[in-house]
Amino acid sequence: MKKLILIISLGFVFGQLSAQTESIFNHYLTNPILINPGAAGFNDEYQLSAHARLQWTGFPDAPKTYMAMYNGPIGKTFGLGIGVLSEDAAQMTRLRLQLNYAFRFTIKKDWKFAFGFFTEWQNMDVDNAISAGTFYDAGDQTLEDFLNGRSQFDAAIGGYGSFRDDTYFGLTFNNLVKNRLAAIQVADNGSFFQYYTFNLGHKFYLDELNLTLEPSMLLRQIRDVPFMMDINLKAGFLDDQLITGLSYRSLGWLGILLGTKFNGFKLYYSYDLSFQRFQTFNTGSHEVSIALALKRKNKEVNKGY
Repeated sequence: MKKLILIISLGFVFGQLSAQTESIFNHYLTNPILINPGAAGFNDEYQLSAHARLQWTGFPDAPKTYMAMYNGPIGKTFGLGIGVLSEDAAQMTRLRLQLNYAFRFTIKKDWKFAFGFFTEWQNMDVDNAISAGTFYDAGDQTLEDFLNGRSQFDAAIGGYGSFRDDTYFGLTFNNLVKNRLAAIQVADNGSFFQYYTFNLGHKFYLDELNLTLEPSMLLRQIRDVPFMMDINLKAGFLDDQLITGLSYRSLGWLGILLGTKFNGFKLYYSYDLSFQRFQTFNTGSHEVSIALALKRKNKEVNKGY
């Protein structure tokens, strides 16, 4: 049984661990920079956040992902984001460094838009102890590469915008470097922008109930990950000091979100489970996000720093 688990775990690692962070964290509902580089500094606040996701708890060697990120405005028109991610799954470890940069501007009085890009470096390696295992094949060049550590670079560009701060939308083109390198290797002249993430949402205010309702959707086609469509509904109570939400994913996945926001402190927790057969082997996935945000003072905007 342990050997079977090892095979399944390694199959997951090599097939899915190379996928982007955009396909890992579900708290993009509260922190859109997780899926769009144009969101860096978009809300004119300095934010330091930490994220943790425990995937498929109860299953041996299931993925555990941790990330720390900062993003905020620079002057009147720029935004900057820096992120560090660490992930362990089976015998593989991934370290990822990301830099987000955004140019922000106002189209009209009620329209705000930002164009951004990110570059990233990631290194994946396999525990050397695996070479002593029964299933180790010394002639497997792919495994040999991971034993020595495999580094990759990637990039994405994206646009993020809002109308009257109620309606928001974003489009990111992902995997630009990895997609281009793969196309060169197989002499494929396919679309350069075939991998993308698109989101759209609107916030409704029910003032008589001191309640907000925020339906949204997400479409994403990320390299090495099946196409996904998320349908979300988030609700805020008491000026959004209490938050709850539901999400459904086209792959057969349901998640619930709980959170609070008070004086710049933000705390969110979500639990999700799948309707697929694999759910019988685990107890679901947990995700926690903690953030501290500081709104920029008007005098900083006027002085341009």
